[in-house]
Order: sequence, then C-alpha cells, then structure tokens
Amino acid sequence: MPFSRIYKLYFSADKAYVRKLKNLLGFVPGNIRLYQMAFRHKSVAVVIKEGSKNSNERLEFLGDAILGSVVAELLFKKYPYKDEGFLTEMRSKIVSRVHLNQLSRKLGLNELIQFDARMISFPNKQGSLLGDAFEALIGAVYLDKGYVFTKNFLLNRIIKPHVDIHLLEQTETNFKSRLIEWCQHNGKEVVFNQIDNPPGESNKMFSIEAVVQGEVCGLGQDFNKKSAEKTAAEKACEYLKILELD
Repeated sequence: MPFSRIYKLYFSADKAYVRKLKNLLGFVPGNIRLYQMAFRHKSVAVVIKEGSKNSNERLEFLGDAILGSVVAELLFKKYPYKDEGFLTEMRSKIVSRVHLNQLSRKLGLNELIQFDARMISFPNKQGSLLGDAFEALIGAVYLDKGYVFTKNFLLNRIIKPHVDIHLLEQTETNFKSRLIEWCQHNGKEVVFNQIDNPPGESNKMFSIEAVVQGEVCGLGQDFNKKSAEKTAAEKACEYLKILELD
C-alpha cells in the first residue's frame, strides 16, 4: 500500500473519517475535502465566495451526469435489441430519486450526511437528501479518481451487488399516474402547482409542487416542465409511502 494511503488511514488528522469512508466505499480516498463536501447539505453549508456555498449541490450536478453516462452504457450493452424508449425508461428507473435513496441507505451513506437537524421535522424536505448525497459522492469520486475508476466503482461496488435490473424492468415507475391513482382511491385531491424559483436560481427552470389535500408533499425542479412534475410526483410517492404498499 502506498505511503500516502497508509498516512491517511493511520496518521492523518482525518484518519477516523478516512477509515469510515474506506469501509463504506472499498477504497482509500485521495482528496478528503471532496468527500466531506459531497455529504454536506446546503442547510449547513456556508458562503465561501461570491454567494457560492460549500454544499454538495455542484458535486450532485456532476455526479448526476457521470451516473447517467455509466448507466446508459451499461443498458446499451445489456439490451442490444431494445429501442431508445425502453433504454430511457430503464435508465430513469435506476437513477430515480426513490431508487437512489434506497441505494444510499444500503451503502450507509446516511451515517455521513451533514444536514440541519431541524429538517427531521419536515419529512417532505428530506425526500431527496439521500439521493442527492449519492450523486454528489459520484461527483467526488470522479474528481478524485477519474472516469474509469468511477465507472468500475459504480458497476462493481454498487450496481452489480445492489441493483436488480431484471426486477426494475418489471417495475412500474410512472410516479404521476401512481400518485393520481392513489389519491383517487383514497378520496384525496392532488394538484401540481408551478411556483416561483428561489432567489438566484435560473428563471428558465420549472419548480413544481405536488400538493395532496392541501399539503405540499413533493417538489420537483427541471428545465422541462413534465420532468419537474415527474420528480415532484416521485417525491410525493415516497413521502406518502405509496411505493412501500406494493
């Protein structure tokens, strides 16, 4: 083992944190600060420069792109005769917020995430916390180790042991339809409202709230309105535990 890894594991000031990361991820990180940022929610972040916070949001953006690329290649090779629509749907299932939340729990990432404890009182605000941290982690691994390492990490450490692709293939993930059907069955009203974006966010982005019986149960943001509605419905399904009823 290189001396730098030995130092990080046994002698550095962050040795306890490094050991925990190694146990969870299976490798010794290089740039520890990247991983600390990956698990720092915006609720506990501080402004570092020109209004930018040291939260995991930028790493989340990067990790989302890397994850999507790896999953797209995997599906392209696994299903050589399936059309673009099928591949897109399968990718959506694998990278859905609900599924990424589940993967985060399996990996134990919840033990590392830093966030404002007051959020515990508002479950609908926690819907994407685990999944966001998962994507941010992928962004951190990519910056720390490069694309090839990240791809192998995703395939061998996460997807192969934790993702049942054949089961997902049989799973219905039209979250908006699921939410509407559940509300109709339970006599509840559901509406999707477009709201103003928070200060500083692009006015080209759509922010959609899924409101069930007057309660905001999910928020979705995307540059495509339908995608924002889908995300809002997905988070609402998770918040209302609709998916757990299957």
